[in-house]
Amino acid sequence: MTRTTTCLWFDRGAEEAARFYVSVFPGSRITGVTPAPENAPGGTGEVLAVTFELDGAPFVALNGRPDHAGFTEAISIQVDCADQAEVDHYWSRLGGGGEESRCGWLRDRYGLSWQVVPRRLPELLGDPDPEVAGRVMATMLTMGKLEIEPLEAAAREATV
Repeated sequence: MTRTTTCLWFDRGAEEAARFYVSVFPGSRITGVTPAPENAPGGTGEVLAVTFELDGAPFVALNGRPDHAGFTEAISIQVDCADQAEVDHYWSRLGGGGEESRCGWLRDRYGLSWQVVPRRLPELLGDPDPEVAGRVMATMLTMGKLEIEPLEAAAREATV
C-alpha cells in the first residue's frame, strides 16, 4: 500500500473531474465517493470527495470551499509517454476545453496542469554532449505540444 495520496481541491465538480481523468487513462478507476454532510461547503447533495486511481497512483478529488487559491503550474501531473501517439492522445484528451501552454504543459478544463512528456525527451536532454542537449532544449522551448521528431532532429544536427 502506498503511503501518499495526491489531493486535488476543486471549488465544485470534483466528481466530474475524477470521472473524466479515469476515462483518459487506461487501467484507472473510481474507488470511492463520499457524500457531503449538511454542514459541508457546497451543502447537501454535493459530493465531498472522490477517491480514484490513475495508472495505480491514488488521488482524492475534494470539493472544497470556493475561496481557495486554485491550481497553478507550480504543481502539475507529468504523463510519461512511450511515443508520439501517446503524446498526441494525452495532449488531445487532457487539453480539450483547457488551455495549451509551452514545453509540453497544458491546463485542463478543470484548471489542473499537466506535463505531457515523451519518454525520449529526458534522454535527449541528458545527452553527455552539452551542445546536443542545448539544441534539444532550444527546440523544446519553441514548442507547445512536444513533438519527438523535431527533438530528435535537433539532437542529430551537426554543429556548424
